[in-house]
Parts: sequence; structure tokens; C-alpha cells
Amino acid sequence: MTEPDRTAAVAGYLRGLQQNIMAAVEAADGTACVRDAWTKAPHEPLQGSGLTCILEGGPLFERAGCGFSQVRGPKLPPSATQHRPELAGAPFEAMGVSLVFHPRNPYVPTVHMNVRMLAALPEGKEPVCWFGGGMDLTPYYGFEEDAVHFHRHCQGALAPFGEDKYPRFKKWCDEYFFLKHRGEQRGVGGIFFDDFSELGFEQSFAMLRSVGDAFVPAYFAIVDKRRGTPYGEAQRDFQLYRRGRYVEFNLVWDRGTHFGLQSGGRTESILLSMPPLASWSYRNEPQPGTPEARLYSDFLVRREWL
Repeated sequence: MTEPDRTAAVAGYLRGLQQNIMAAVEAADGTACVRDAWTKAPHEPLQGSGLTCILEGGPLFERAGCGFSQVRGPKLPPSATQHRPELAGAPFEAMGVSLVFHPRNPYVPTVHMNVRMLAALPEGKEPVCWFGGGMDLTPYYGFEEDAVHFHRHCQGALAPFGEDKYPRFKKWCDEYFFLKHRGEQRGVGGIFFDDFSELGFEQSFAMLRSVGDAFVPAYFAIVDKRRGTPYGEAQRDFQLYRRGRYVEFNLVWDRGTHFGLQSGGRTESILLSMPPLASWSYRNEPQPGTPEARLYSDFLVRREWL
């Protein structure tokens, strides 16, 4: 398969994945999302286009954003070459689908998923392609069966590609989605991989598709189970406080956010992961024995779910 054919195949899959996921969002919420197609202007540092799909203010999802982008740039940003210094300064092409869903009900967890391909195009040499992605779950009120369900789908997506992949990518996820300045996990994890090409292009791409296709069954079964749970002002306040941690991670530590901003990406689409509302309070410490305290002791810790 030639490089243009590879690019077309990955881009075609990613566009279809975005549409399938947003169809599931619209069906669950009963609200149509906004579809915002964009193209980078000729004078901008990145060239390319994309489609941002977002639903805001729905009865189920307070904000659900899912973006597709396919862009080219003259020079890889530092966030993309920290593990590949030999490619520093090379032109590149990047494409991916990234989503974050912030439900209204505090008993429905926030979720993140991303699948992407990046191709470095060093002058006079063969293109160097690699894949990345994964998904992770961030509950505000923890349920063990939800975490097990989510991890089981992650494991199933990776099983055809080697028994080592789930434990390896699960550990990677735990290490990556960690707020170092808080000493705290972001959620119950999932899977994460980056700079991945060890199976060759065809099988690495197949693994990417398997992860992308696992998202809807992994997440929406949990949504259906928890969306009708009654809640009050106290639960809502705790959800908004915990959303602040999500903001902190994405702005301080997330490589994808840094890549987009460093490379001159479309800021409005890069920051679709931000919740519509969040709060911070000084030394907010839940009372022992409460569900809020149990989130910290039982769920925001590294543990084996399967």
C-alpha cells in the first residue's frame, strides 16, 4: 500500500468512526449535535481540515464533543519528538478522532477516547508512521461493575493483537493519566498507547480500529445504567469540583493538548474537552465513610479491575 493509500484508508476509517459515535450520542440524548466543518487558512502554520461535532446543553450530555482533524505542518512540535529525537524538525501529517463527553448526571462518568496516526516526512527518507490512542473513564461516584465492564471491553479490543497488550497499555494509561501535582489518578483508567508501530502498518492500523470500535459498547452500557439515578445539589457540587481536576490534567499534562497548541492547531476544537462548568475550592476533603470519600480510597488508585 502506497503512502497516499495508507493516508486515505486511515482518514476514511476515522471519519466513519466519528459519525458512528456521534449518532450514538444523538440517539442517547435525543438532541442533534452541531457539525462545524473547518479548513485552515493559507497563512496559518498548519494546513488541513476537520470536522468538530458537539452537543451542548442536552438532557443527558452537558457537553459532548468529538473532533476529526487531518492536518499537515512543516515541523514536528517538541511534544511529538520527545521519544523520537531523530525526527526533530521533520514535516508531518497528523490525523485523529478525539472525544470527551461530560454528562449532566453526576452518577454517569465522564469519558475520553482518542485514536490517531502521525506520519513524519523527513526529507530524502521514507515516511515514518505511528499510531496512538486509547480510552479512559472518569467517574464522580464509583461503581466497581462499571469499571470492570469498561476494562473488559478494553481488554477484548486488544486481545487479537497479543496477550501482552492489555496489561501493558492498562499500566501505561495509569501512568499517563496521573496528576503529578496532586499525586492522584484522573479516574479508573482504561488503555493508552502512543508511538506504536511494532506490528507493522496493517496490523497496527487494525489494532487502532479495534480500539475505536470498542468505544460505544464500552461506554454507553454504563450511561444507560446510570442516567436515571436521582441526585441532588451535593452530588452536583462534588461533580463540578472533580471536573476541575479534569481541566488541570488537560491543560498541564496532556500531550495531545500540548501538540495541538504548539503546532498551531485550531484552539476551539482542541479545547472541546473542557467541561462547560467546573469549580475549585480550598482543601475540599470529603467526610470519611461517604461515597465521595470512597471515590478517593477505592477508585482513584491504581488497581487491577480484571
